[in-house]
Amino acid sequence: MRRDEIAAGLAEVEERITAACHAVGRDRGEVTLIAVTKTRPADDIRILAELGVRDIGENRDQEAAPKARELAGLPLTWHFVGQLQTNKVRSVVSYADVIHSVDRSKLVNAISKEAVRQGRRIGCLVQVALDDDPGRGGVRPDDLLALADEVALAEGVWLGGVMAVAPLGEEPAKAFARLRELATALQEQHPRATMVSAGMSGDLAEAIAYGATHVRVGTALLGRRKPFVR
Repeated sequence: MRRDEIAAGLAEVEERITAACHAVGRDRGEVTLIAVTKTRPADDIRILAELGVRDIGENRDQEAAPKARELAGLPLTWHFVGQLQTNKVRSVVSYADVIHSVDRSKLVNAISKEAVRQGRRIGCLVQVALDDDPGRGGVRPDDLLALADEVALAEGVWLGGVMAVAPLGEEPAKAFARLRELATALQEQHPRATMVSAGMSGDLAEAIAYGATHVRVGTALLGRRKPFVR
């Protein structure tokens, strides 16, 4: 049964998170598991909700929007974790509670304007580029604080903190150590911006060791992904 598969995956991921927290003297309650459900059907999310998972992450609006509508009655927090184009902002703002991929002024302005129009208040994490790959998104570390200031001043949004993806081919611990320094600098200017979204199936322990408050896990929780077919 699919429920048994997901329950087993969740138990394993929970064990890994707990062990990672214990290894560095952190409390398990300091880390939120975001189940990344891209390419997965709404039924998987229903099972996750039954098993107590409340935070759901999606990468693509064309998948996320219909799932969010179908599951509107469930007590879920929706995290948009993929790169976001401004032409998708209206749709994403209609269901996302937190957007993890804010990396430019134009996007801040678009989210703010739409959130005000819809009467919503959206959490925004500034995505930081820890490498030079433009395809992965993210603001340069030197520009983090300036963009964070823009988010903090914008209407209809609140500044949550930072998000990053460990660069391919680099030791995750080194990347997350840099992210921790950036997160600390951000919190000196914005003490409430305490969210650090970092770590996925393969590197969640390293992310937790360097202060991640939210880990984004898909494969380890739900198995290998299948191509999305509409």
